[in-house]
Amino acid sequence: MNTADMNAPHPKRTGADAGTAAMAEMLELDAEVLRTFLTGLTTWLGELSDREPGRVVDLGSGTGTGAVALARRFPRAEVSAVDVSPQMLHRLSAKVSALGLTDRVRGVLADLDEGRPALDTPDLVWAAASLHHMGDPDRVLSHVFDALRPGGLLAVTEMDFFPRFLPEDVGVGRPGMEARLHAALNGGPAADWTDHLVRAGFVLEAERPFVIDLPAPLPAATARYAQVCLRKLRSHLDGRFPAEDLAALDAVTDDEGPYSVLRRDDLTVRTTRTTWVGRRP
Repeated sequence: MNTADMNAPHPKRTGADAGTAAMAEMLELDAEVLRTFLTGLTTWLGELSDREPGRVVDLGSGTGTGAVALARRFPRAEVSAVDVSPQMLHRLSAKVSALGLTDRVRGVLADLDEGRPALDTPDLVWAAASLHHMGDPDRVLSHVFDALRPGGLLAVTEMDFFPRFLPEDVGVGRPGMEARLHAALNGGPAADWTDHLVRAGFVLEAERPFVIDLPAPLPAATARYAQVCLRKLRSHLDGRFPAEDLAALDAVTDDEGPYSVLRRDDLTVRTTRTTWVGRRP
């Protein structure tokens, strides 16, 4: 095979592959930009735990940003990162190898909608923005309850709303474009996992919103994070957003234009994430 053949697009590459790559990048950027949030959340879980976790499971791990954060917070724990995507687990494998964590973090390929993977009696199960993707989350929660040791914890985290980045006036179009964008995509009230946890047998240990409000100036990765997130929202807006606002959104997500997020020094990050913690009696 010559060099040209090696660099050619793989014939089996699909739009789904590209979507997975985009999601993987967004997860990595999210963890980098919101590192303080992850540190605060894992520290809080350590305070709630009745003992130092020895076995931890990250359900719907993606690229393993949560698994790595948990491994760092609990240095004696073995962490199993469960995901349905081989591509995501491949990225996780590369990451944990680079970080020297291969002896403590392992990927587990499993479709939680199709079976009950062995979870090895964990002390802590983490499910960050993953349960709402599952066809029958109550069945998954029941499986987690059965697997956890008595006294073990389940932490479910959801994003209350997609991050907001832009000032009221972005310099193009009418002021308030980002607020209108979120209003157009508002799917109703944020998820509440309390009843789901109780039905599965858990005692609700705590529910805590984490308010994230990061002012400018922010690390360089924030610009790309904003671009990736806003482009993700843009993909759902055709026919649901005024043409003038679409044009303004395209201008701020452009790579080169004067209004691009990549050229701005006024970006902020505002969002809220809520975590529910259930304990198995």
